[in-house]
Amino acid sequence: MGQTAVDPDRLTLRAVKSFHTLAWFIIEACMVYLLYAGFRGRSDKRAGIAAAVVAVETLVFAANGFHCPLTAVARKLGDEAGSVTDIYLPKWFARNLPVIHVPLILLAYGLHRRNLHAARARGQAALLTRRLSQAGRLAGADRESPMDQRGQSRRSPGT
Repeated sequence: MGQTAVDPDRLTLRAVKSFHTLAWFIIEACMVYLLYAGFRGRSDKRAGIAAAVVAVETLVFAANGFHCPLTAVARKLGDEAGSVTDIYLPKWFARNLPVIHVPLILLAYGLHRRNLHAARARGQAALLTRRLSQAGRLAGADRESPMDQRGQSRRSPGT
């Protein structure tokens, strides 16, 4: 009957491009969160996770000669240009992603560096390490001690 042959490479190429678009969206969401958190002074665990996602993507991109590793996959599957961004992103935007991202990454880095420096200046431990919780436990232990700093009892005479 009216069956048309489906090219498996074409379907695979579409899946690769869809995966690339999803990965791109996640990375962009992490970048937006990094900027938002940086401007709001929130250099917390979530910002650390978002930074890790962006850093891994940047390292993979750089390690592949500043080309998306999925480009070779797209080319093998029949895309003449080897592009993985042409379906779901405007061409001018896809071509300029590295140029757009470098200043944003530098801005996010600067914002979070400022935030962490300010936290340390306020006497807080680094927000992305366990020092903050350890400092809290130590401070709590000092409060529970029956002796004050001069070695005198903190307890009232009736206890």
